[in-house]
Amino acid sequence: MVANFLIGLREGLEAALIVGILVAYLVRSGRGALLPHVWAGVAVAAGASLAVGATLTLGSRNLSSGTEEAIAGTLSIGAVALVTWMIFWMAKTSRLLHHHLESSLDRAVDLGGAAIFALALLSVGREGIETALFLWASVDSTGAGPAPLAGAVLGLSTAAGLGWALYRGAVRLNLRAFFQWTGAFLILVAAGVLAHGVHDLQEAGLLPGEDTLAFDLSRQIPPDSWYGVLLKGVFSFSPASTVLEVLTWVLYVAPVLYLFVLVSRTGTFRTRRAVTPEETRDHGTPVSIPSLG
Repeated sequence: MVANFLIGLREGLEAALIVGILVAYLVRSGRGALLPHVWAGVAVAAGASLAVGATLTLGSRNLSSGTEEAIAGTLSIGAVALVTWMIFWMAKTSRLLHHHLESSLDRAVDLGGAAIFALALLSVGREGIETALFLWASVDSTGAGPAPLAGAVLGLSTAAGLGWALYRGAVRLNLRAFFQWTGAFLILVAAGVLAHGVHDLQEAGLLPGEDTLAFDLSRQIPPDSWYGVLLKGVFSFSPASTVLEVLTWVLYVAPVLYLFVLVSRTGTFRTRRAVTPEETRDHGTPVSIPSLG
């Protein structure tokens, strides 16, 4: 539940920020009549995200065991790749997100309502589909039940409330720090999902080493104990993990976490670079949605 709450909160807040920036910019620039195009794009994006989640959930019920594990493993690896890309994208652009969106919106306004609809659809839909895919992969790696869904819904609801409060200027949040800390945590969550995806492919017979265990801590960390359930629910931890699962976890976390820290500090994969005037002005300040006040 904790991991799914965090996924819902982070991804939902990204979507809420995008919507808030688009709406605030149109209102402040005297183009409020174009808002229906934004809301239409948001509604279609939300529907598409729900459709993806339903398809993933219902589509795997009638599959054979080996086929289901093969598909689950492949989708888990794809979800990790997608969320990893989005973590780095937000780490690089969080400080200048509103500049990027406002520039895109200016170009869309010149093209007409259909372009504004498409901008809202693609911007929010990317977040929504990514969230649906990663939540499904996370639930698949930790087991079914009401808690993961409840955590995701609570996270999305909290994100919607925070997004509204930021839009109205009721709260200020250092989004750069928020995305840095949650990004680092999500990397650890994604590592567990990735390792579980590899295990699914091993069970499907597509990867070797299913019976070659790196460790078996089932006695020290019983799967049905509260701490065993917590570790599995948050990090997809399995007390009995294969060598390939452990190797995958290490080879993902070590370089990805290092590069994430580097990008979060410098905005690039290089340790040194020239800093632009915009970044100098915005560096170290809380990122917020321009309010109407």
